[in-house]
Amino acid sequence: MRKLFILIVLAGFVSYCSQPPKEEPVAYPKTDTVAHVDEYFGTKVEDPYRWLENDTSAATAQWVEAENKVTFGYLNNIDFKDAVKERLTKLWDYEKVYAPFKRGDYYYFYKNDGLQNQNVLYRVKNLGDEPEEFLNPNTFSADGTVSLAGLSFSKDGSLAGMLLSDGGSDWRKGVLFNTATKELVGDTLRDLKFTGFSWRGNEGVYYGSYDKPKDGSVLSGKTQHHKLYFHKLGEPQASDKLILGGAEFPRRYVGANLTEDERFLVISASVSTTGNELYIQDLTVPNSPIKPIVDNVDKEHYVIDNDGETLFIFTNLDAPNNRIVKTSFADPTPATWADVIPETKNVLSASTAGKKIFAEYLVDAKSEIKQYNRKGELERDVELPGIGSIYGFGGEESDTDIYYTFTSFTYPSSIFSYNIASGKSSLYQQPKVDFNPEDYTTEQVFYSSKDGTKIPMFITYKKGVEKNGKNPTYLYSYGGFNISMTPGFSVSRIVWLENGGIYAQPSIRGGGEYGEEWHLAGTKMKKQNVFDDFIGAAEYLIKEGYTSSDYLAIAGGSNGGLLVGATMTQRPELFKVALPAVGVMDMLRYHTFTAGAGWAYDYGTSEESEEMFKYILGYSPVHNVKEGVKYPATLVTTADHDDRVVPAHSFKFAAQLQAKQAGDNPVLIRIETRAGHGAGKPTSKIIEEAADLYSFTWYNMGVVPEVAKKAM
Repeated sequence: MRKLFILIVLAGFVSYCSQPPKEEPVAYPKTDTVAHVDEYFGTKVEDPYRWLENDTSAATAQWVEAENKVTFGYLNNIDFKDAVKERLTKLWDYEKVYAPFKRGDYYYFYKNDGLQNQNVLYRVKNLGDEPEEFLNPNTFSADGTVSLAGLSFSKDGSLAGMLLSDGGSDWRKGVLFNTATKELVGDTLRDLKFTGFSWRGNEGVYYGSYDKPKDGSVLSGKTQHHKLYFHKLGEPQASDKLILGGAEFPRRYVGANLTEDERFLVISASVSTTGNELYIQDLTVPNSPIKPIVDNVDKEHYVIDNDGETLFIFTNLDAPNNRIVKTSFADPTPATWADVIPETKNVLSASTAGKKIFAEYLVDAKSEIKQYNRKGELERDVELPGIGSIYGFGGEESDTDIYYTFTSFTYPSSIFSYNIASGKSSLYQQPKVDFNPEDYTTEQVFYSSKDGTKIPMFITYKKGVEKNGKNPTYLYSYGGFNISMTPGFSVSRIVWLENGGIYAQPSIRGGGEYGEEWHLAGTKMKKQNVFDDFIGAAEYLIKEGYTSSDYLAIAGGSNGGLLVGATMTQRPELFKVALPAVGVMDMLRYHTFTAGAGWAYDYGTSEESEEMFKYILGYSPVHNVKEGVKYPATLVTTADHDDRVVPAHSFKFAAQLQAKQAGDNPVLIRIETRAGHGAGKPTSKIIEEAADLYSFTWYNMGVVPEVAKKAM
């Protein structure tokens, strides 16, 4: 490879080779098999790599070490990887400031000087003053892998509670402290998961917790019976009061928040990632009952504001694209609901500030926002900087100015201040990134999926790129859990674009771009629609000359990792490179790990019916790797502390591919240590992983990126 690279340099840095460099096939570590068979409705299914599910065994640890040795040996032998990493590091090294928020007498904001592993929290009494450092998570651990996973202040700002994640785990420790002195208040709270802190005055906090798994490891063992507790300051956690949850509410995710006036405790309880029961309690009345607003999990509902006893509720009940209703605490059930902002053809999300309601609409996956009063009267359409996505527009009743963030594919996330009375936006903070946005263009196209459904897709590339079928193209999507794929900035993506790459992002079914119906069209026994939509995006890009199969990479994470795993096994000839990250790969067993049972609304389970079992078996990536098939060059990525989608999914998928792959395309698995599903990952690890992914992709396409030229 070294000689080949020098020849390319001497030839004037030819950007494309006809084929990837020839080299000896990768020698994979030996992966033992076991004679394990499960039976589903009379059908026997072999699971030869079941032993890899044991994440605490010495055998699994040895396998991980052996696989990483091969993987990093391969990646570190790519001549231009250091140049890619250097460019990524340079691009990443810019000051990142996040929108300020006021708590008590202070404005708080997060900032990263550039390459700090974790963002630092600062505060000032007046915006523009010299800030003081309030919390620096970079001091929590030597390697930056202990992160700040959540922070909540009491209403007067005198107390705060922070959640700490160790190595990216979803399990948290909670620490309560005095914001003036930083002194701890009471003991550390432990075994917290899928929760934040909700303060009740300065008396204490509500939080959610599971009992630690009794079967299996802490990271992979199944968790059940989420519980909502109230912790009174100064008392031991063992005496915390159970508010809701446990055996009486099996398989619920329970969360709580207080209305801004702290009169009402609002509790949400769900059994899956979609739909929730809704409860409310009047905290001004001692020992008042918790009464239901909605007593089923068929639809989604959230109390977003109140005006005395009047409650404002965001819901998709009888409104697949969502609406906002109002009701009274005296009788808050759906029969009494009256529309404040009715459903429209576009998907609604909402926030409140200054006694106003800000309604954000997705229009073909792009943001628009309107300001309403509490009567539901439109006050104005808010003018945005361009076509993209917005975050923010939330605050307190007393706020006159609030902040929001605007971003797009080549528009770095920028903060704007917004005056509620005038409707005027002013640029508050814009990062200085080492690239010229004017060099790039983004278009939105619509293509037909297999069943004729029109799917929107954003395509971003450097101006002047020719549609000659030879452009390295990175096709990325998600397709599940009502999550919308909208325009957003990624600093690492600029490296891909500036080296002649194309980035394509389709808004496929299973997401929330067109509301509940779009989501449901990609769930359970309609899940194949998601894969067909993604395959359709690839076929469109090839047909229109953006790229060809020799230069097409597919990528996705978590549910998006499932997307990549399913499409590469269904259409292996269509892609040159596959990059499944932290994917859900064993669809027959996903619900037996951690909180995986909560995903059944989207997936169904192998146990609920023979029909569902056969459908899931038909696309489950681990079970659809076939002997003698030439699969794309594949780099599976996962992490040893991922307790959301346990790494066994990726372990078993990689083992199947390595055993059955035909041809010379490499199948590697990159297993990050001291990291989880993604949240809280240190900057240094993010850059390293991005350099590996891009280098692997270019190398297997036979492409030498232009950044290599500048490094010589």
